[in-house]
This record gives sequence, structure tokens and C-alpha cells, in this order.
Amino acid sequence: MAALPDPKALEALEVRIAGLSLPEDGCLAPARKAALSRLRQMGLPQRRDEYWKFTRPDTLIQPDPVPAPAFVNDEGPMFDAVERLKIVFVDGIFDPEASDELAMEGVTIERLADVCDKDIHWAKDLYGVLETNGQTPVARPLAALNSAFATDGLAIHVTGTPARPISIVYKHRLETSDALLHHLIRVDAGAELTLLENGPAAARFNKCTEIDIADGGKLHHVRAQGRDHERRTVTHMFARLGAESVYKSFTLTVNGVMTRNEQVVEFTGDDAVAHVAGACVGDGDFHHDDTVFITHDAVGCESRQVFKKVLKNGAVGVFQGKILVKPGAQKTDGYQISQSLLLDDDSQFLAKPELEIYADDVACSHGSTSGAIDEEGLFYLRSRGVPEREAVSLLTLAFLAEALDEIEDPRLSDDLLERLRGWLLRHG
Repeated sequence: MAALPDPKALEALEVRIAGLSLPEDGCLAPARKAALSRLRQMGLPQRRDEYWKFTRPDTLIQPDPVPAPAFVNDEGPMFDAVERLKIVFVDGIFDPEASDELAMEGVTIERLADVCDKDIHWAKDLYGVLETNGQTPVARPLAALNSAFATDGLAIHVTGTPARPISIVYKHRLETSDALLHHLIRVDAGAELTLLENGPAAARFNKCTEIDIADGGKLHHVRAQGRDHERRTVTHMFARLGAESVYKSFTLTVNGVMTRNEQVVEFTGDDAVAHVAGACVGDGDFHHDDTVFITHDAVGCESRQVFKKVLKNGAVGVFQGKILVKPGAQKTDGYQISQSLLLDDDSQFLAKPELEIYADDVACSHGSTSGAIDEEGLFYLRSRGVPEREAVSLLTLAFLAEALDEIEDPRLSDDLLERLRGWLLRHG
């Protein structure tokens, strides 16, 4: 018998959704009602929940967001050196004037708001489906909240190999903006897409992405979460992989009072590959949580989890990563590493790596380390005339390199590396 939800979790839910309206039109209405039903069975996350014990969910579940002023950014636009199809959301609302035309060979792009007005659409077979699957064995109520109430986002159907990446830009203007966005991505057999995301999005941002990759399909995802320090963000990415498909996702996070990124990946076809990686740098009032759950339910699949965190002045980093290998998922290759570089004695890194294996012909490993700057390396650089601030920056970038190496396109990794270098020099 399932455990009864915490009364406090249910009470918090009713307070949170009191001002929200459940959309009832179009082909997605049944999925939204089902999501709300799931949510009412779970309630909102509480600190006593196993997967929330390292992260306080208070500001993510309270009725109104904590005000967050927009950061004045004098840097050039992210990914601007790459020719891309740009789609802009401002405080969670699509901005057609700032966006390119939603048309490109090899891909169909629609707004979720337009999909909702149709009675028949492929999105009906995906919306809320992977999120529902991802609720077992770990409840993810903030994802269900998103599926129930998000009214905007994108439905991207990849049928070929577009010449340019799709770049979603999230802008934040209002201090009390509270955005819910839900994206759907379907990659057909043999098709391939690069998806870029960047920007702070809103004072409080809840985003859910459901990704269905058919046999032989490929999705490359690179995300840079925005610089606005007072923002609070929770994201979920649910990916289902067919045979010989590829899913590679990298996230860079700098600043942000509260960020929780969840990745839930399921292998359903043989010989597929999934790499999930991230790097973050935090200074002071900064809490960053990466929670990953990868399920191997097919033969000969490869998964990698590579996460690096640089923390200083009391910043907190969290990593919770699990590899579940189901019976029959032989020849599984699962690798997981989480590491932190603590630049002072006040910062914390909290890690919970897990392996759960029910097959006997597998190669799975995990490791987690936390340490200070390499004093020998620092002495070597200083002895050769490198100023201390620059020497620390060089050693920090070297520490982050393994995560950045997960990005296949050198133009993208070089852009992120330069921005990291600038951040480190400013915060040295």
C-alpha cells in the first residue's frame, strides 16, 4: 500500500495552486487533469523528503516568488557567434518580435499555446507521459505542477537534420515574474538536432522538458543558466531513448540563489548513449542541486554523469545521482563522477551517488570527491610569474575541463569557457 502523503505537503499544494487556473481546452486537457490528480496524491516537496533533504524547497513552493531584480549584463549575447534560430521568452511569455520565424527545414516548431487549441496533435501522445513515468520510483511533484498548469512552451518535431541549432533565450525583466514553461521534443528515427538554452527566465522559473528520441536519433543539448543572482529555478528534463540513439546534455550555471536541475533518462532501446554533464561556479548565497536518475532497461547502453562544482564564500553544491540497471539490461556501461572544488572552509558539497544493479554483465562505477585548490599547482604557476588570482582561475578551469569536454561543438564550449574565465576573474 502506498504511503499517505504528508498533510503539510497537501496543505502547501492547495496554497500554491490557489491562484492558478487549470487550462481545459484542446487536446492536452486530459493530460493536465491527470497531472493535477497526481499532484494531489503527492503534495508539494517537503524538507523531510528523501530527495529534498539537502535542498530547502520553501521558496520554490510558496504562493508568490521572492522578488529578484534583473541583472545588468554588459557581456555580449550568449551563443551569438553561432548561426542559430532564436526563440525568445520574456518572463515566461513568448516574444514574437524578438524571435526568428519559427520555420526551418528538417524541423517543425510550434508554440504549446497553439497546440492546446488543436483537438489532434502528436503532442497529445507525449505531453505528461514521460513526466508520469519519471514519478516512479521517486516523486517529482514540481514537474507534475508544471504539466498541470504550464500554458506556454514549444513543441519541436525533428524530422531531419536542421542546418542550424535552435536557441531558446529566456529573458527576465519583472522582479516578481513567476514562469511555468513546458517543452516537448520529438526526434524521429535518424534525425538530429542541437538545442541551446540560455538566460535567467524569471524571478522564479519552473521548466519541464519531455524528450522522445526514436531509433538512431540524436539530440545535443547545451544550456547556460542566467546570471541574475536572486533568481530561483527548478527544471526537469525527461528523456526516453530508442535503439542506437544519442542524448547529450550539458548545463553551465553561474550565480542564482537557488537552482535545482533534475534529469531523468530511460533507455528503452539497445545500444543507446546518454551523457549528462554539468559545471557550476557559485559565490556566497548560492545553492545548486543536480539530481539525476538514469534507468537502463535495454542491452548494451552507455551512460555518463559528469558534474563539477566550484564553490566559495559559503556556497553550497548538491549532487544526487543514481544508475538503475534493470534485469536483462546486460552489457550496460554506466559511469558517474561528481567532484567539488572548495575555495574556502565555509562552502559545502553534499553528494549522494547510487548504483542499483539487477544484471550481472555490467561495468558500472561511481565516485565523488571534494577538495581544495591544488597547492603544488598553485606554487608552480606563481613561481613562473603568474599572478595568484590568474593562477587560481587557471587551476579552476582545468578542474572544470572534464565536464566541458562533454560538449561536442568546440564553438559552444569555447564560448562557455571564456565566460567562465571572466566570471572567475571578477570573483577572484
